[in-house]
Amino acid sequence: MKEKISEKTPSINVIDEIKIKDVIAVNEWFSKMMLEYRCAMMEIETKFNVLNEEFKLKFDRNPISSIKTRLKDQISLYMKTLRRGVSFSETDVKDFITDIAGLRVICPFLEDVYMLSDALLKQDDITLITKKDYIENPKENGYRSLHLIVSVPIFLENEKKHVKAEIQFRTIAMDFWASLEHQLRYKKGNSLTEEDGKELLDCAEKSAELDRKMDALKKRIIT
Repeated sequence: MKEKISEKTPSINVIDEIKIKDVIAVNEWFSKMMLEYRCAMMEIETKFNVLNEEFKLKFDRNPISSIKTRLKDQISLYMKTLRRGVSFSETDVKDFITDIAGLRVICPFLEDVYMLSDALLKQDDITLITKKDYIENPKENGYRSLHLIVSVPIFLENEKKHVKAEIQFRTIAMDFWASLEHQLRYKKGNSLTEEDGKELLDCAEKSAELDRKMDALKKRIIT
């Protein structure tokens, strides 16, 4: 297995963007590969829509507020292979990049996050590859979310393939904080001070406390 050689992102300013697009264009495998990841994303989204309908019938409420999906674009995927120190080839991309297809499931309550993730993983065609619980163990900056990397089968005209996808589960409060934190921290030209970081962490703690209180209210009110 190849090791990462650097986590530093090569500057897009140093690399001629036209040349990058030319490199991608000559790889005929790329379009077919992205079709596979798009199909995997659709398969998983359908599973969540079915679960949402089932739980609505059973509990008279929806455990999913919204589902967001995304496929990595060509440039960001190519840049990620450079950061990982692997080649931009079908084999290396599939082996080393696990978040080409991504789904974000936004739930009203904290309990819904674990209920849905457990329900998905019980399905016999879903294979769990990795699980990172940033709700129980938040990142240093306060980020909270449950991350799963799973494999799901897709059925093409003449073949069956197992394709990886990343799923992030968040409550509405977690998504609110993460979306605004990303804008403040990574918007071009922004420079956060140490005090700014502490304020953001404090907001994350208050958001987590709000989730806990709303979950406790739900358990008392909704039977």
